[in-house]
Amino acid sequence: MPDIAETSNWRIYSGSRVPHDGIDRLPAPPPWRTFSGGPALRTPPGDSGNPHAAVSYRPGEDAIRQVNAALYLRRPLLVTGAPGTGKSSLAYAVAHELGLGKVLHWPITSRVTLRDGLYEYDPLTRLYAAERARHDDGNGSGGDDIGDYLRLGPLGTALLPYERPRVLLIDEIDKSDIDLPNDLLTIFEKGAYEIVELARRAAPTARVMTADSTTDRVQIRDGTVSCRAFPLVVMTSNGEREFPPAFLRRCVTVDLKQPASVAELTAIVREHLGPVVEGEAGELPAGARDIIDRFFERRSGGLLANDQLLNAIYMCHHASFSEPPETVRKLADQVMPFLSSEATRSDGD
Repeated sequence: MPDIAETSNWRIYSGSRVPHDGIDRLPAPPPWRTFSGGPALRTPPGDSGNPHAAVSYRPGEDAIRQVNAALYLRRPLLVTGAPGTGKSSLAYAVAHELGLGKVLHWPITSRVTLRDGLYEYDPLTRLYAAERARHDDGNGSGGDDIGDYLRLGPLGTALLPYERPRVLLIDEIDKSDIDLPNDLLTIFEKGAYEIVELARRAAPTARVMTADSTTDRVQIRDGTVSCRAFPLVVMTSNGEREFPPAFLRRCVTVDLKQPASVAELTAIVREHLGPVVEGEAGELPAGARDIIDRFFERRSGGLLANDQLLNAIYMCHHASFSEPPETVRKLADQVMPFLSSEATRSDGD
């Protein structure tokens, strides 16, 4: 592996959206973040899982720097920001550019526990299968493969001993139960976890399903999963709660800002909708530019998300073929309602 100092740029992730093998330049981790799970596994084939987000997302300088910091330090990345700023898209963009395979997505709700992210075990189905086998062969001694009833979750799969880090998206962690961030600390520090149902078995190995596939299995030995390359864990938060200091100090953080100008919004629209709405000269139509201006003006009156702008432009582009301009403008406002109660009455009709 070449020394990173020998390259012209320390950055592994550049935000170019062009796939490359830069991850192979990543140097050895800090001594306190070294993991040695095995045997080594290759990353399953395939792209990020969200091709549009992967190639249309435009990361800012802060996001690029902090992604690289998370890669170097083998630490989770906590991404905060208003809705629609691209927090989730960042994970897909990194996986696409660095060739890290399909993003493992773990959506969080208030009912989710650490165990849900690690693995799920279905003892009832296994019991029913054993009863059927006992009925068929008289003693139930055959056909009982625990791997048929145990599947690793997104977090559990990300911690398998892959040669290259997997990308794990823990979406909206601020919606979790109050204990989940602290529960994650131990897993992130150890880079390993135990599957109790396997550790209790006399057989030392088992082949189980993963979050990637129910057909391709991985071998687990002695009931323990240990990572080799610590995954790039992207945790998103809308800022709806505060996290414990112990959790924050073990994360690399980045706050994604809303676009600060009409030019930035226009660039986002071009990336997402250029082929749909641009004319032969490659210019956005006047109607789209008007909606961008309208969106930028209305943002001072309340919370708006960038995807609302994209929805409005897409809808109004098609409506403009048969509706008068005043109707199209009204449609745009209806597709871009304020997401908070802070909207002012001075915004217009």
